[in-house]
Amino acid sequence: MQLEASRIWSVLEEIREKAPVIHNITNFVAMNNTANALLALGASPVMAHAEEEVEEMVNIASALVINIGTLSKSWVFSMLRAVTQAEQRKIPIILDPVGAGATAYRSRTSRELLEKVPITIIRGNASEIMALANVESKTRGVDSSAPTEDALEAARQLSATYGSVVCVSGETDYIISGADVTAVLNGHILLTKVTGMGCTASALCGAFAAVSSDYALAAAAAMAVMGIAGELGAMNSPGPGSMQVNFLDALYRMSEGAIQKYLHSENGQAEAAARDKSRILRR
Repeated sequence: MQLEASRIWSVLEEIREKAPVIHNITNFVAMNNTANALLALGASPVMAHAEEEVEEMVNIASALVINIGTLSKSWVFSMLRAVTQAEQRKIPIILDPVGAGATAYRSRTSRELLEKVPITIIRGNASEIMALANVESKTRGVDSSAPTEDALEAARQLSATYGSVVCVSGETDYIISGADVTAVLNGHILLTKVTGMGCTASALCGAFAAVSSDYALAAAAAMAVMGIAGELGAMNSPGPGSMQVNFLDALYRMSEGAIQKYLHSENGQAEAAARDKSRILRR
């Protein structure tokens, strides 16, 4: 897929115009950051995980984001009910398999969700994606110890098996849809110093998927906008505290001109792009 600034901007404008409701069953650590990022982008976040209301909440949502960061038995039950209802309504479902591979419980829950209904977009770090595909990898809690390019084959397997768009996030973000691979080369190292940024990326994928049925474009656009916001936010951030605030401001102020100026992506030759480190905007 050729990722163009004009296409990204068109979808972002639609988010701001429609303010789609994004239902998040997400973790306690990232809940506030995720809600603020969705609001800054222009979407309308709702965080609801009680089994008594998840199906009703899905009924008013335009996308469902499932994040397994802080699991419990009752939350897993709610997640399964929510994805079933989302599938009946034919709204996009985004899965963030936080820490898959770190414990058997997380891996088992992720696979149970994948087997329950078709997942629209799977977004995770390299170790999580490799764990879902049963490829041996090392994790450090919920963090990845593998570079994103190591997970490309695992991502292809997941996409082929489940029909999902797979987004592997890291120094270079890869979006895999069938045989198509797009690399997004935007971002900043300070993003890794603010908790919940991976969870935020999954939520933004939900916002873009809510208004675009081209789900590979939605995932790539979400990662590009997030990466550009990270670059812009870091310009005036001496550390992670100010980065968190400036990132939200950059999302809120995102313009077509900023996307045109800062977008860096590659299509087809993703692996080669990742090896050419001089082209990656990491500082």
